Amino acid sequence: MTQYILAHDVGTGGNKAVLVDTEGNVRATAFAPYPIAYPHPDWAEQEPEDWWRAVVSTTRQVLEQAQVAPGDVLCMVYTTQMLGIVPMGRDGKSLRPAIIWLDARAPEQAERIMRKFLGRKVFAWIAGAELSGKDGLPKLLWLKEHEPQVYEAMNCFLDVNGYLIHRATGNMVFEWSCASAFGFDLKKKDWLWSIIRYIGIDIAKFPPLVRSIDQAGKLTAPAAAECGLLEGTPVFGGGGDAPGAAVGAGAVEEGDGHIYLGTSGWVGVTTHKTPTGRHGVATLQSADPGKALLFAEMETAGACLKWIADEFYKAEQADPNIPNVYALMDAKVETIPPGSDFLICTPWLYGERAPIADTWVRGTFFNLSADHTREHLLRAVYEGVAYNLRWMIEIVEKTFGFPLPTLRVIGGGARGKPWMQIIADVTGRRVETVVNPQEAGAVGAALTAAIGLGLYPDFESLKKIVRVEHEFEPQAENAPTYAVLYQAYQRLYASLRRLYRDVNEVRFRK
Repeated sequence: MTQYILAHDVGTGGNKAVLVDTEGNVRATAFAPYPIAYPHPDWAEQEPEDWWRAVVSTTRQVLEQAQVAPGDVLCMVYTTQMLGIVPMGRDGKSLRPAIIWLDARAPEQAERIMRKFLGRKVFAWIAGAELSGKDGLPKLLWLKEHEPQVYEAMNCFLDVNGYLIHRATGNMVFEWSCASAFGFDLKKKDWLWSIIRYIGIDIAKFPPLVRSIDQAGKLTAPAAAECGLLEGTPVFGGGGDAPGAAVGAGAVEEGDGHIYLGTSGWVGVTTHKTPTGRHGVATLQSADPGKALLFAEMETAGACLKWIADEFYKAEQADPNIPNVYALMDAKVETIPPGSDFLICTPWLYGERAPIADTWVRGTFFNLSADHTREHLLRAVYEGVAYNLRWMIEIVEKTFGFPLPTLRVIGGGARGKPWMQIIADVTGRRVETVVNPQEAGAVGAALTAAIGLGLYPDFESLKKIVRVEHEFEPQAENAPTYAVLYQAYQRLYASLRRLYRDVNEVRFRK
């Protein structure tokens, strides 16, 4: 009898339920979107109950699609967007909308925290990177200062994963990898209590910790009834999207790297070391309790493609004869020569974390001329993300000593073959994509839970489960063009960073 693990990939734009068998095969998927609210410039919020409603509806859909009985579901697990803040009241309900990872409301608090550590440079030397207004601890401090009534009433705060575990089980916990995006001691495997106290946040508001492979609780009767599952179905710790993606990419052994291309994008390397971050590159707890994940995140990757689709391809999206505007865009990209006739796009639509940690930067088209077309802008966006990835990869290799000759790419972006070829050409590295790349994060979470169930002995044993589907080799004839444009891309930030700050400080002060 086939048995299943129900994994939920709870992203920024929606939740994807993926029913995975115990050998890592995807048997059914369902997606439910939910909105993001932007109540002020640089703010980004979501309603936590929207996540839960999406979990409920997609759970029922995949069970119906696959004709699976509730008793055949071994457990539920989540892999989620990280850095969310959900203040929870003593009645077990959220006190306000969630402040999500995209939100950059706390630059003043970030600056003040760093001053407590003698300034930006000293803080970066200690922590590995400067704090920004998007980081969790500054946003908790913002909550204390700007919404004191919420802060005082807050029994504890949860992130997206913790909130969904709570809705499913009634328990309030925080998983290790998610905690490492806030303030987590990678060696002691505990909250950084002394630092949390020092910056002025009440340590009582930090919940107990669990591992990814721990059973965090069991489905309550009400939650089970909503989802169509059995009461008592185990719910595992799961974790953040980046650690889950590493497992789903098969990047589970020492030095294994992967790239994720979804709304955001990142380069991750699995290691038993705990290197101090640099250049906006952070070190997170891996899904594997014994390892860390070197993590370089760019804030907008697939979001850049969505932006240009929404702003430049509206008519095509409305055309019933064009079922997939992204497939059309992929075809259009191939009509433009590599380098987009020397047009460059910086993909920093919502600030950036890596390779440069700067909340003020934004997107720019550089060297635009009258002979450039809409399709030139389109290809420049694809290439701009690739330039950013190359920059991050080079930092990982040169600063941290992890060679990445092959790039294992997952996420929705990995389905676009022209984009994969562009990334291979820009980076000069072989690119591989896996089977079901868009479901890789959920598969990774499911396989993590499978270890918790005792179905696999360890994370290294999962490597043989993940299969490569497509391979892309860099085309040598495109290297000279991309070398010139990549150098120009890096220089653009150095030339414009002060201007970005001067303009956006005024813009967001309004």
